[in-house]
Amino acid sequence: MKFTIFQESRQGGRKYNQDRMGYSYSRDALLLVIADGMGGHLHGEVAAQIAVELLTDQFQKKAVPALPNPTQFLVDAIQRCHEAIYHYAANHQMVEVPRTTCVACVVQDGVAYWAHVGDSRLYLLRQRRVAAQTRDHSKVRKLVEAGEITEEEARTHHEKNKIYSCLGGSYPPEIDVGGKIALADGDTLLLCTDGFWGSLDEEEISQFLGSFPVLFAIPQLLDRAELRGGKFGDNLTALAINWHDEDELDTDDAFVSTQKLDHNTVATHVDPIETKRTGEITEDDIERAIAEIQAAITKYSK
Repeated sequence: MKFTIFQESRQGGRKYNQDRMGYSYSRDALLLVIADGMGGHLHGEVAAQIAVELLTDQFQKKAVPALPNPTQFLVDAIQRCHEAIYHYAANHQMVEVPRTTCVACVVQDGVAYWAHVGDSRLYLLRQRRVAAQTRDHSKVRKLVEAGEITEEEARTHHEKNKIYSCLGGSYPPEIDVGGKIALADGDTLLLCTDGFWGSLDEEEISQFLGSFPVLFAIPQLLDRAELRGGKFGDNLTALAINWHDEDELDTDDAFVSTQKLDHNTVATHVDPIETKRTGEITEDDIERAIAEIQAAITKYSK
């Protein structure tokens, strides 16, 4: 496999960032994942952190170096994340159960597979157009599909942030799967939270990602989305790759090539919970949350 990858998350106008992202790759498979936490501070981001870390943990254990069934892996791993978050809340007798959206993608044998819960999105862009994307689990999306409101009206609808499926809630998540699409040289895969896509037109996303590499396009799109979100804007996160043919000459340090990886080697990058003081939350609170997250992941990582 050969790809260029870029990820970035910004706080926007919120007091803290509850988005989480990460990726992991073996010689023959790649996992991308983003989660958008919901709930009070150290609740939403805990749910998102569990989702991202448990998914990458499962990938590291099972992609040796390839997954037997990528779609089934995604469904099983996301369901396991839901159970881990739910039991985390029950064990701590939380009044407010932490919840999170999640979108994850596996690329294996040059084929992309994905699954999602909530309104964090995946886009597959090819030749400056959106070739495929996920369908939001939201009331507003249903209204658009029913023809009751337009896409433009959906942008400012008073219930645009309400979703009916998530991880960690009281009800089992609705996990949608998609993909099984062979990637072509130059294709772009984008995973993002609603703070990112909610302030951007599809044409803008297609234009930037179709014209520029992700290393340049994503920061530019984040700048636009953050500016439009203003001082009350949501957290915004994007994780994207450009896919490259294997026979392309490896002359750019920005490429990630897995050809020389050992059979059992898996590289992973997941951003940890911030350890700086954030208002009413102390470093001890954060350290305790990190320890509890690791305990939950250990329990569900078999």
